[in-house]
Amino acid sequence: MAPNLTSFKDDALIALDNLTDRASGLVNPSIRLGVTGLSRSGKTVFISSLVHNLLNGGRLPVFEAVRSGRVSKVRLEPQPDDAVPRFQYEDHIAALVRDRIWPDSTRAISQLRITLEYESASGWNRLFSPGRLSLDIVDYPGEWLLDLPLLAQDFREFSNNSVARARAPGRAKLSAEWLTLASSAGSTATADESSARRLAESFTGYLKACKADERSPSTLPPGRFLMPGDLEGSPALTFSPLPDLPEGRAPKGSLWAMMERRYEAYKKHVVSPFFREHFARLDRQIVLVDALQAINNGPEALLDLEQALADVLACFRPGTNSWLSSLLTRRIDKVLIAATKADHLHHESHDRLERIAARLVDRAAESIGLSGAGLEVMALASVRATREATVNHDGHALPVIVGTPIAGEKINGEIFDGERKTAIFPGDLPEDPEVLFKTMETRSGATTYLESAQPLPELSFVRFRPPHLEETGGGLKLSVPHIRLDRAMQFLFGDRLA
Repeated sequence: MAPNLTSFKDDALIALDNLTDRASGLVNPSIRLGVTGLSRSGKTVFISSLVHNLLNGGRLPVFEAVRSGRVSKVRLEPQPDDAVPRFQYEDHIAALVRDRIWPDSTRAISQLRITLEYESASGWNRLFSPGRLSLDIVDYPGEWLLDLPLLAQDFREFSNNSVARARAPGRAKLSAEWLTLASSAGSTATADESSARRLAESFTGYLKACKADERSPSTLPPGRFLMPGDLEGSPALTFSPLPDLPEGRAPKGSLWAMMERRYEAYKKHVVSPFFREHFARLDRQIVLVDALQAINNGPEALLDLEQALADVLACFRPGTNSWLSSLLTRRIDKVLIAATKADHLHHESHDRLERIAARLVDRAAESIGLSGAGLEVMALASVRATREATVNHDGHALPVIVGTPIAGEKINGEIFDGERKTAIFPGDLPEDPEVLFKTMETRSGATTYLESAQPLPELSFVRFRPPHLEETGGGLKLSVPHIRLDRAMQFLFGDRLA
């Protein structure tokens, strides 16, 4: 069951927002699609490619409304929320298509509206008027989504969870300085602003080190410590978890009481407004994950990603909207978990990547009742940066991928300049996802990792530049190539174009 993340006041404000949205939808039907992702998963690339393919007649054979020719016109329009920054589609697509560089990652919330005019598949509906649907794409950092579980945690639970993660083998070196400082501070000592600031800076340094580490841990709340914006230096961001808190309540005037108060302020002034004003208004959601990065970094990284996805799915309000419930509150009735960068593998491994992604979310999805038609898992590449080929190796045909490695990428000791193409064999993902996970046994709160009985496959993943796009006779570049982007569109909003 999903945790209760809202108060009665929040629920009332959410209901008011939804009534306003529904009233607007009577004139201009719309669907709000949330787009987020974890650890360099490609949110900006996904949105840019989706919009570019819709605007430029991309190859979308699985997207039924386009395949059948029922979509007559697609256009960008002003977004409905004036207080939310616009997603800078034009800048991002120019970086991809013209400069062949990957655009900057999401640092804050943004929004874009794209409207599709279409002919209904129903002969009865076609008698009235052409259909129109506005897709409001809400782009937000994955760190903000991972903050939502904090709404259901008090300071003690937050501290225990944070310290347990920090003491995990993959993070122990990165967290050592902060844990030493936090342990020596004394939770019941008298509150002191200098001590609070030193602890907060050390804790932030640990989170940043995790973010920069090649193992890329996925669970790094509080998210605003990594992207503070105008909150930098505020008391709401000047706190830290405390290890080994004693039983009972925080003594008045203690460091513990100060940290607890500021943690609650962070939830009230940072996390709750995001949930109420943005997340609770979503109709559909896609969560992008870089499962290949986790696979490359071993079982602990995979387990960390599994926990992050469990935290993410626990935030959703699964279920189908009835007519009355849709007026007062919304349920995200479709969630897509997309394992990105499928173009880094030969197509023979795409199904295996999907099975690994499904293994990552199965337990969490079952626990909150989000399954079946409401949840889809797929492997995709928002922008296909490679092509497939075959080379002869020791008398055997070897399936490879061909692309232009990013400048500085190193393969077999050779450093690439960002201009020359090369062919690589990325390796094969295992048919059984469990091969990639070390067996976990939990006893008395301690997790033991047992070595897999089978040897792990040798995998080689390289970062490639975006592809060079040929131009048509009129000078218009062709639409961005992709893998299964059309399948994602069909799942996320194809039913609204029926």
